[in-house]
Amino acid sequence: MDFNVKRLAADAGTFLTRAVQFTEEKLGQAEKTELDAHLENLLGRAENTKQWTEKIMKQTEVLLQPNPNVRLEEFVYEKLEKKVPTRLNNHEMLGQTMIDSGNEFGPGTAYGNALIKCGETEKQIGGAERELIQSAAINFLTPFRNFLEGDFKTILKERKLLQVKRLDLDAAKTRLKKARVGDARAVVCFKEVLRFKFSVGSAEQELRMTQSEFDRQAEITRLLLEGVSSTHAHHLRCLNDFVEAQATYYAQCYQYMVDLQKQLGSFPSSFSNNNQSLLSGGASISVPTIPVTASLPSVSAGRGGSAASGGFNELRSSNGSRKARVLYDYDAASSSELSLLADEVIIVSSVAGMDSDWLMGERGSQKGKVPITYLELLN
Repeated sequence: MDFNVKRLAADAGTFLTRAVQFTEEKLGQAEKTELDAHLENLLGRAENTKQWTEKIMKQTEVLLQPNPNVRLEEFVYEKLEKKVPTRLNNHEMLGQTMIDSGNEFGPGTAYGNALIKCGETEKQIGGAERELIQSAAINFLTPFRNFLEGDFKTILKERKLLQVKRLDLDAAKTRLKKARVGDARAVVCFKEVLRFKFSVGSAEQELRMTQSEFDRQAEITRLLLEGVSSTHAHHLRCLNDFVEAQATYYAQCYQYMVDLQKQLGSFPSSFSNNNQSLLSGGASISVPTIPVTASLPSVSAGRGGSAASGGFNELRSSNGSRKARVLYDYDAASSSELSLLADEVIIVSSVAGMDSDWLMGERGSQKGKVPITYLELLN
């Protein structure tokens, strides 16, 4: 019992000494041991790494889950160590709605069938989004979070202990200084000389001990801080993984949409009132689609929209043929169409009964329908 009381009293005395030293430093009444420049730079770099890691994590979470309420719910489940309930994401909900509406209108109708195909594609994109989120969480967010909750907390602990050891060192320096000045003034006899030497010697021994502890703690802290370079290298690998996951996701989405675009291109452009039979003639009429990778060329004054339309109208009325330059690539959606390559020159002509958005194209022995939006008539 007496031992515990003495220990508590000693701890209280140590705490009071540190508090006095800290207060006097703030008031400019006591000297403060400064850390070397290298250690200060390492501390600053670690703090910057922590702050920017937090910001990157926050914005990544916003990117992956824009809904703040859902993010809060996921955070609560994570803290409770419970599994987050599975829910449909926005693409999957849109896809399911399209499929339900397509079934309601009838899969046998062109509109209903198109809605179902669009819905299936949206659900595929939703699945790709899930894979992106899962990959980012495992390979990007988790390592960043581990640094904040593991390595950086250890650095904070050791930095705080270094601050304590510095206060002890500076307090010991202050006591030695006071012992030398105060006791020297009080020396008047042999006994007091002995007491002076003992007091100064005790203070010097305490200073040596606190200096040793401070140096040791400074070295421990320095080694931990230098490990931040390894953290940067690890985070760089995680960043590469995140970029690769994003590239995969966007490539999948692009391919899904290109495939969907081709499917929709084979649908007729107009229907009867009941949406089940085509217009008279029974021929399949395709709707031209613009590739995702193609960028529309700028239209100069010499070949404005009205002039281009006039050229195509003149071609239809003359029932003749003209040379035309292909503006951008086009992949045929059916065997009745002709695939095109940008900048090639083909022969086009009008065929009676063909939809006004299409012409008949010829390239050597190859022949097929081509969309006029991909063509520029040549003089």
